[in-house]
Amino acid sequence: MVKKVQKSTADKSGTPAGLLDSQLAHSVKESAQQIWLAGMGAFAKAQEGRNKVFEALIKEGTSLQRKTQSAAEERIGEVTGRMSAMAGDVTAKAGQHWDKLESIFEQRTAKAMNKLGVPTAKDVDALIKRVDELAAAVARLSKSSPAKAAPKARAKAAAKTAAKTSAKAVAKKAATRTMARKRAG
Repeated sequence: MVKKVQKSTADKSGTPAGLLDSQLAHSVKESAQQIWLAGMGAFAKAQEGRNKVFEALIKEGTSLQRKTQSAAEERIGEVTGRMSAMAGDVTAKAGQHWDKLESIFEQRTAKAMNKLGVPTAKDVDALIKRVDELAAAVARLSKSSPAKAAPKARAKAAAKTAAKTSAKAVAKKAATRTMARKRAG
């Protein structure tokens, strides 16, 4: 089939087929050479301009990095502010819950001590006040009594009597509480 094509091209133009082939090959070879040279020229131009392009890219990268850092720092500042506010809220709520827990503990402890008949601080203060009043009364009585032979012994006896009376009052109060609880329970 190739021979038929070559004969038909040679017959129509009047030139031999081999001559056409060599001219076509020569023109393709010249075109390839020109393409090669153009590529080499473009490569050389790129080599010359690469430093400028590289520096421009560095400048762009530096600028972009600064913008990114400032944006990131701004976001970090916002997040830090939010986290601080949240931490303050959590601390306040925890403090409120701690106060409630402390109050409940104090109430339950007082209730348990009351059930056991342990006198409260109020009871002890009242007892101290009463002992002081009794001591003052004893002192007044000792000054007004005619027999001053043994004032120290009388003061001791009065103090013992006052202490016993106060202790009996506290014990009586505790017993009354215990009885009231037993009746209620």
